[in-house]
Amino acid sequence: MLVTKQSLLRRFWYPVMPVAHLTDGPKPFRLLGVDIVLWMTADGTPAAIADRCCHRTAKLSRGYCEAGRIVCGYHGWQYDRSGAVVRVPQVGEGRDHRSAMRTPAFNAAERYGYVWVALGDPLFAIPEFEEAASPSYRKIDQFYDVWQCAGLRLMENSFDMAHIAFVHRDTFGDAGSPKPAAFTITKTADGFVMESEVPVVNRDLQKEVLGISDDTTVRSSQAIWYIPFLRKTRIKYPTGLVHSIVTAATPIDDARSQIVQFCFRNDTESETSTADVIRFDNAVVEEDKYILEGTDYDVPLDYRGIEASMASDRPGLLIREMLRDLLAAHDEPEATNHRAKGDDAMPLSH
Repeated sequence: MLVTKQSLLRRFWYPVMPVAHLTDGPKPFRLLGVDIVLWMTADGTPAAIADRCCHRTAKLSRGYCEAGRIVCGYHGWQYDRSGAVVRVPQVGEGRDHRSAMRTPAFNAAERYGYVWVALGDPLFAIPEFEEAASPSYRKIDQFYDVWQCAGLRLMENSFDMAHIAFVHRDTFGDAGSPKPAAFTITKTADGFVMESEVPVVNRDLQKEVLGISDDTTVRSSQAIWYIPFLRKTRIKYPTGLVHSIVTAATPIDDARSQIVQFCFRNDTESETSTADVIRFDNAVVEEDKYILEGTDYDVPLDYRGIEASMASDRPGLLIREMLRDLLAAHDEPEATNHRAKGDDAMPLSH
């Protein structure tokens, strides 16, 4: 699936940038191949419009903000959050430009410290994370990095029980025990919930970050997939510690994703420092990144005859199936360069 060719993907919310990045003026971002500009309006809410002045095509992100409007750095034309030209300094005040001149505008909202953008009318709301409303949890912003991989690959990886033993053999996996943990899946209106009990190895840093002295433990995991490229994994340890990780793979273009990750924990800074939490999760994330950046970004939703599969791939295959069904429900074919070669790569049963 080539994400920039799927118009339906424009109808989802994506976290694109920390709000703090907008304190010193407008910033550019590319979402699904569309160049947009972000800024904060006078009432402190974010705005997103096309990063192109309708006058002589200058990038509005190279301009500045004035009274909550974005000003083109080329000739000073001003735009409001609707994309309308509201001031042309060369013709003076008092003239209404709204009906004639504008640039496309997009949905923008602030949530969890990030600006979220939807290029079209959203099919679903931005998810509500229960931890965010609880005083028992602290939020830690962890990563804001560009990866050379498809968001769909990262989503599949998040629910792949078989990769842990090998990809994470230096952090919490055990290559000597390759059998993946069992899991159950319950479909929801906008994704699914996967429950599992995962045996893991506790190496030195993990013992320190989790407050566990045992060499092994079993962590209870509830992983939620929000269509198309967002997931939350809530991990509960025997000590009572809860570590909930939110990861978004915001699609920049077909081959690149902006990775946004933050977590919620029900401990305190004095118990485990933010630096140590980030240090451990970074070690895990870098292991995933190393493998995923070597995968094909054109992920076929109809994988038969293209990619082989095994039983533990069921969550990832369900992701593809649900995306394929959603496209079909909106009369939109999958855009891909892949062509099936037959049924020689059907999934293994067990």
